[in-house]
Amino acid sequence: MNKVRKSFVGVVTFCSIVFILSVGVIVLSIINVPRIVPNKKLKKSLGHISNRIGSKIVEIITASLQILHGLEWQFDIPEHLNTRTWYVAMSNHQSWADIFILLAAGHKKMPLLKFFMKKELQWIPIIYLVHKTIDMPFLNRHSQKQIEANPELKKLDYQNAETAAKRFSRNPSTAFSFAEGTRFTHEKHLAQASPYKNFLTPKIGALAIALKGMPQVNELIDFTVIYSTDKRSTWDFLCGEMRQAKVYAKAHEIPETLKGKNFDQEEEYRREFKNFIEKIWKEKQELYTELEF
Repeated sequence: MNKVRKSFVGVVTFCSIVFILSVGVIVLSIINVPRIVPNKKLKKSLGHISNRIGSKIVEIITASLQILHGLEWQFDIPEHLNTRTWYVAMSNHQSWADIFILLAAGHKKMPLLKFFMKKELQWIPIIYLVHKTIDMPFLNRHSQKQIEANPELKKLDYQNAETAAKRFSRNPSTAFSFAEGTRFTHEKHLAQASPYKNFLTPKIGALAIALKGMPQVNELIDFTVIYSTDKRSTWDFLCGEMRQAKVYAKAHEIPETLKGKNFDQEEEYRREFKNFIEKIWKEKQELYTELEF
C-alpha cells in the first residue's frame, strides 16, 4: 500500500469512526435524558435500550472497518457464552485498536464490553458521553509514588471501581479491564522485568473489585489478542496496518473463595486472587507463543 493511499484510508477511517460515534452518542444522549428521574426501574429499562444501541454502534463500526480495511480478524470465542448473563473480562493490551477488535469479538456473543477507562479521558466529549449513557466507568489511576505519599488515594481508587461495578448489576454486562494497566512496550517490559515474554505483569485490583460489585458473575473471560504486525500506533490502525489479527477467548470459572471479598482489606484474598490471575497469564503466554503469526 503506497503512502498516499495509506494516508487516504487513514483519514477516511478516522472520519468514519468519529461520525458513527457522534451520531450514536447523540441518539444515546437523547434517549437517556429521563435518567435524571430517580427511578431504578426506569434506569434499568434505559440501560437495556442503551446497551442495544451500543451493540449496533459496534456492528456499524466493524462493518465500516471491513469495507475500508478488508479485515482478516479471526475470533475463537467459547460457544456457551451468551448475552443474558454477567461476566468480568480481561485482555493483554498492545494498541488503541484493541478496543475495536475486542468489541467486535464479543459482539452478540456476550453483553457489551464495559471498559474501565482512565479518568484523564473524561475531557474528550464523545468519551464522556459514552461514559454517561452506557456506563463505561472512569477510574483514577494513581501511581505508586502518589499512593505512598497519600495512602487515602488507594482507598478512593477502590471505592470508585466498586461504585462503577455496582451500576453493571442493573443489566447483563461484561466488566472489562486491561489487566496490564497500560499498553505493552518493550521499554515498559524491561522496566518491569516482566517474567512474561509478550506481556506486562497483570494488575488485579479493578478485576477483583468489579467481581465484588457484581455477585451474579461466575466466569472470568480472558481474551488474548495477537496482531500480525509490529506497527501498533493509532495511525497504523487507522491506515489498515492491523487488519490481520487473532482473538482467542477462554472462560475460567471463578472459585467461590474469590467472591464477595474486600480486596482492599484482606491480605490473604489479594494473594489468592493474584495467584488465580497469574496462573491464567502463564497459560496465556503459552497460547500467544503457539498462535502468533
